[in-house]
Amino acid sequence: MNFWVYILRCADGSYYTGHTDNLEQRIGQHDAGAIEGYTHSRRPVTLMWSQDFPTRLEALESERQVKDWSRKKKEALFRSDWEALSAAAKKPARPMIPRYGVSTSSTPTRDERIGDVGALLEAAIPPAERALRLRSGRTEEVESLTKTDEQADAVPLDTPPSVHAERSQSTGPSETPETALAPPPVLVLVRPQLGENIGKAARAMLNFGLTELRLVSPRDGWPNPGAGPAASGADIVLEQARVFETVADAIADCAHVYATTVRKRGITKPVVTPEAAAQAIHATAGRSAILFGPERSGLETDDVAVAGTIITVPINPEFGSLNLAQAVILVAYEWSKGVALASPPEVDMPLPAPQEELDGMIAQLDAMLEESDFFFPPARTPVTRRTLRTLLTKPGWSTQEVRTMRGVLSSLAGKKPRT
Repeated sequence: MNFWVYILRCADGSYYTGHTDNLEQRIGQHDAGAIEGYTHSRRPVTLMWSQDFPTRLEALESERQVKDWSRKKKEALFRSDWEALSAAAKKPARPMIPRYGVSTSSTPTRDERIGDVGALLEAAIPPAERALRLRSGRTEEVESLTKTDEQADAVPLDTPPSVHAERSQSTGPSETPETALAPPPVLVLVRPQLGENIGKAARAMLNFGLTELRLVSPRDGWPNPGAGPAASGADIVLEQARVFETVADAIADCAHVYATTVRKRGITKPVVTPEAAAQAIHATAGRSAILFGPERSGLETDDVAVAGTIITVPINPEFGSLNLAQAVILVAYEWSKGVALASPPEVDMPLPAPQEELDGMIAQLDAMLEESDFFFPPARTPVTRRTLRTLLTKPGWSTQEVRTMRGVLSSLAGKKPRT
């Protein structure tokens, strides 16, 4: 299965960036207004550029980079104007987010896996030498470019990257942030204790398209060598994880804060399920943060107090204990239901047998039943044969059909004398 990153030009001249695993279907949905959101009121839309990737992770990383490009860059890409793209890339780099400092697992690092596919420019290398294939418009094949992390649009420390699934940010004519849809939520682990649990939480996040993890005063410090193996390859989440001293620092740039707890804290705040919280996050502009407490005791009352809303789940009152990764996966899954993540492929049903084969089977059965004297009394033979044919050519057996089949089985089990 391939995954596509694409850019649409909307009727008002703005651009929308997204990703999907079925490009033609997704563009049709945008054009028909079947997708609520940015493009719904800005139709018709035109596909300006698309690029396929072998994995969703690569597509998400590329989408994150491309959506932050200026209009000038995007339009140069549409024109295959590599000189203009190179010129646009030559600007002072902003501070980059620190990388996860130690090897986290035996799996390749993000750069080894993705090969810098998230960036699409490198001024020093000719386009024809690139392995990445760029497509301008619906059919035209154009030459490709790559770009190193240093040349790419760097992500400043105060605006951490996030994975934007199908509901990604859209760029308006003036490139103002007011045109952006709600980004994926930030997950904040408050005073986590074990590196293994941090790794498991990262794995749960990436399963459902979330990559922005923040840690508040992890007990055993950070980086933690136990996190990588437990993450089972979710290194991108660990590499981009940021550490803060306090909850207030971790959520300072977030407009909406949710606290997860199953205990009564004596605080009067709205209480919602993960599903309701996910719907609110998708529907509300601005960055959201979701707080998770330490493994042993959960969030303290002071931690919950900084949140605007409490998330809780209906749970067995006699055993209300979720581990950290379980709590994360419940919330992440509900959020993922609002974006276009891959679903398990449908299994093709085998083709029905030709009528000739079916008639042959029925004739064979009929001959066997005739030999065993099944058709009795003779006057009912036509009706019985008709019932058998109906039974064998349709699903959903009736009581009479079941009885008839039981008679067939009894007859084949051994001939009984007629009385």
